Amino acid sequence: MTEVLSARISAQFAESVQLKLEASRLLAAPIARAAELLARTLKASGKVLACGNGGSAADAQHFAAELINRFEMERAPLAAIALTTDTSTLTSIANDYAYEQVFSKQLRGIGRRGDALLAISTSGNSRNVLDAMQAAHELGVRVVALTGAGGGKMGGLVSSDDVHICVPHKRTARIQEVHLLVLHCLCDGIDFQLFPKSP
Repeated sequence: MTEVLSARISAQFAESVQLKLEASRLLAAPIARAAELLARTLKASGKVLACGNGGSAADAQHFAAELINRFEMERAPLAAIALTTDTSTLTSIANDYAYEQVFSKQLRGIGRRGDALLAISTSGNSRNVLDAMQAAHELGVRVVALTGAGGGKMGGLVSSDDVHICVPHKRTARIQEVHLLVLHCLCDGIDFQLFPKSP
């Protein structure tokens, strides 16, 4: 059994490596544009709001933590909020209205023109993330859409002012692995632009 499992594990690593190499060629430019958009937002005293479900919720929280606290260098905190963390707000909206509104109602309450929304969905079809994107556009909040599997319905909502980063794969686990790397690239790119003299 150990040999069989080892072979499966090696195959997982190989597939992940191959996807990351392909994604590096396809996604470097949109990731750079997204890093520029987010850095401009933060430099202009805007904030980054992040949302997603399940593993993407964890990614939203991870990204917000890297901005608020720090990524790899000592620097001032950056304004970021994960819309996935306030259980009282999430459950009250879901109970009183609809789960589709758990992010959009928060965005309408605390989002302002000049902010940015990081909208994460591996399928691109999460209804509450789609609703958040629509609210963002109504508010003048620019969107970085992080998807996979062709982009789904989110791809159709991306405007010319937004950035779409779509991982070229259909398997959720592989997409999530690349999403984490993308988020780290965004953190590095933001720090590089805002704190160029830091080590």
